Amino acid sequence: MHTTIQRFSQFGLAAVTTIGLVLLPSCNEDLLDQTNPSAITPNSFYQTADDAVKAIIGAYSPFTDIWYYTRMNVFATDYRDDLVNGFATSERTDPGRFAAESNKNMVAWTWGPAWKIISRANAILAYVPDIEMNEQDKAAILAEARFLRAYNYFLLVQTYLNLPLVTEPIDLEEARTVSQVAPEQIYDLIISDLKAAQTALPVQWPADQLGRATSGAATGLLARVYMSQLDYANAKPELLKVMNSGQYELMADYADNFEEASENNKESLFEIQLVSDGNSGWGGDAPGAGKGAGYMQDIAPPPAFTGQDGMRINQWALDLFLDERTVDGHIDPRAFITLFFDTDETTPYQGRELGPTIYGGQTYDEVFPGSDFIFNKKYLDLEAGYTTASQGWHFSGNNFRVLRYADILLLFAEAEFNLNGSTAEALAAINQVRARANMPALTSITMQDIMDERVKELSIERTRYQDLLRWGLVKELIVDRPGIKSESGGTGAYRPGREYFDIPDSELNNNPNFKHNPGYE
Repeated sequence: MHTTIQRFSQFGLAAVTTIGLVLLPSCNEDLLDQTNPSAITPNSFYQTADDAVKAIIGAYSPFTDIWYYTRMNVFATDYRDDLVNGFATSERTDPGRFAAESNKNMVAWTWGPAWKIISRANAILAYVPDIEMNEQDKAAILAEARFLRAYNYFLLVQTYLNLPLVTEPIDLEEARTVSQVAPEQIYDLIISDLKAAQTALPVQWPADQLGRATSGAATGLLARVYMSQLDYANAKPELLKVMNSGQYELMADYADNFEEASENNKESLFEIQLVSDGNSGWGGDAPGAGKGAGYMQDIAPPPAFTGQDGMRINQWALDLFLDERTVDGHIDPRAFITLFFDTDETTPYQGRELGPTIYGGQTYDEVFPGSDFIFNKKYLDLEAGYTTASQGWHFSGNNFRVLRYADILLLFAEAEFNLNGSTAEALAAINQVRARANMPALTSITMQDIMDERVKELSIERTRYQDLLRWGLVKELIVDRPGIKSESGGTGAYRPGREYFDIPDSELNNNPNFKHNPGYE
């Protein structure tokens, strides 16, 4: 979708070297005494309100880096959980088999873009306060920078655990001497940034600026951060703020959350703005680089046009969907929207008949005759054929939904249950989600009910591994069930601590203060 964020997406002041924290690139020692009169420096760039706007939009740009949300993030999230049994052993499936060692490409690829955003946010927080401009607009931009810094630190600490804490622009030499801090310090910064952001961000942006962070996005993310710490007491009031804001509600049709035609809808708190603009380059957020969803080939049934092996889904996930029926006795409609599997049944839903069909209405038997594999279907453009080589990378402009109102409701049900048990409030939240899928209302709940509902509602939305991590179930539900990763090398590489990635070699080799993560020494 074209928004202000995409129109300015090529802007980027911060250069990324080593840890990605450096504002300006280094130079040769012999040239240190020379001045380039055309060089852009912080003091020369940050002059006007327009500069501040360009800077904050530029801070969003790395989200659409091929190494981040347009492709590689899916391997650091969905491909690691217990639903996905990704075909083949490769650098893409290394994280899912607990082989995210320091020398692996995936470890480096998913590190850089997040640090790039943090670097740009730090520069904005350092230099925008001195710009003469409307104070309300300035406060909103600074709040956006805090949101972006918090968001990316959260993704990093959930993936790499032991990080440096950098909150201001630093030069190359400083980047080579920073030290890792306890994860608690990172979480303290994240929470502080989000508390500041939620009070200064607008409730909504104008229609031509959709995609910029709002107060609801900051509040929802703050609740998710508290939930990652199992801090239910602090999470609950933040969840209630979102629920009582009047800004969000469930879409009537579950499928609307995964289609390009219904982006930035009333259920969405925050999403990554993607666009199919004809570019297919892999150059990060540089001009000519693709800004579309390059990960589609990795989550589509094989053979995807790029030769990717496909995202196979484990049988237990389908069984969970099939264990319950709608109030009319049909398969949960979310099963057909989420998964491509073999069945003779169909489910009426929102004026149409859902069934085991995919591109162009092809049935499962037509695509995979004699097979019993289960594949992902969520987010796929069913009008497109992923076996068509001419499609190219990044051809889908379908936004990725980071945080939905349905997730808020399920998080509230979990927080309320853990604080007070199976109360009317907890039941109301989970049953609101179930009602949209025409599933019968629950009269009491357990923690297992909440866990199961999260699978049915949120599968392939990059939340499941975080859920297993916060519940302490990674070993029990993945490592101790080697069949879960049977198609991609099993789980034999696991060691305690490998729930997280190691630190990339590029950092370990350039900074003597950096240490390997536990499990990788």
